[in-house]
Amino acid sequence: MSSHNIAASTKSFLHHIQELPSRSQNLSSQGAVDSIYSQSQYSKSSESTAASSVDDVHTPRLLNPGVYVPTTTFFEPYTEDLDLEATAQHAVRLAKAGVAGITTQGSNGEAVHLTHQERRCVTRTTRKALDDAGYQSIPVIVGCGAQSTRETVELCREALTSGGDYALVLPPSYYRPLHLSDTVMEFFQDVADASPIPILIYNYPAAVGGIDLDSDQIAQLSKHPNIVGCKLTCGNTGKLGRIASAVDATTPWDANSGFMAMGGSADFIVPTLAVGGSGVICGLGNIAPKACVKLVNLYAAGKVKEAKKLQAVVARGDWAAISGGIVGTKSVLETYFGYGGVARRPLPRPAKDEIMKYAQDFKELVDLENSL
Repeated sequence: MSSHNIAASTKSFLHHIQELPSRSQNLSSQGAVDSIYSQSQYSKSSESTAASSVDDVHTPRLLNPGVYVPTTTFFEPYTEDLDLEATAQHAVRLAKAGVAGITTQGSNGEAVHLTHQERRCVTRTTRKALDDAGYQSIPVIVGCGAQSTRETVELCREALTSGGDYALVLPPSYYRPLHLSDTVMEFFQDVADASPIPILIYNYPAAVGGIDLDSDQIAQLSKHPNIVGCKLTCGNTGKLGRIASAVDATTPWDANSGFMAMGGSADFIVPTLAVGGSGVICGLGNIAPKACVKLVNLYAAGKVKEAKKLQAVVARGDWAAISGGIVGTKSVLETYFGYGGVARRPLPRPAKDEIMKYAQDFKELVDLENSL
């Protein structure tokens, strides 16, 4: 991206952020929502004070087009306590690879296996590791989905006080038959009204009982000043293209509106960019961040033939990641990079033959990653 476009992107995004309602505006225009989801009703006093003192002054780091990685959460192998050393090491490795941002407590982060305190600890550790290594400008997006609006807002506030810049929010799904279209739309609007940080909509039907927001719904939600992007793990590039067009999404070559229309998997990075998307939030970036970043850069530079060739290798690696899930991803990190550990129970420990298979399935991609 040229220096002119970077400057334009920064100006556009900061203008968008400046339009976000302040807490005082929310109190007047969304009094009912803020009353229901006010800090004092659910937060510990110390955290409430911290959130209150930051709400009016926090400016999120800029979301640039590119590759964002939903990081794995690392555990000690026997106790399953958080491995914070590995957490910090991994965040810095990704930053050095050139990723645009990091997501904690995404699907790869085993958020459903973590307490609120552990979630905060992972985000704080990630933010501190980036800052200490000189990557203060890299934004941290925090997974904040929960089954109630109340807890989702609580997680958004905790994300802020832990160093997060944005919240990535799944729709609730436990009472699936009751979550009709209007309910889901109201959920995102209510969360956006009450969250002290901007949110991105996370559309992942397989994780939420088949709830699948369509392009019209996401385009409508994008009009809320505190909703600044979306991640589509549904894999529907047609939907992504419609959203990108409707919201005039940011791309690697144009600042446009500042809204981030993101693909949710590394196997369609090129298709995402081809239809006007902003980049990708992809779990494969845990293993091959440099390959994913190079893929975006090749396409953005107009080297489409080279990008398509690299996309084929990345897509084969992503299929291995999809097939092995978080268990396979951690196994490959352990085999090739010396850290990774295991997933929390009740997820299984891989057997020796499975470890060998994972290593073989990822060999092509890891060899490419190590060559970059």
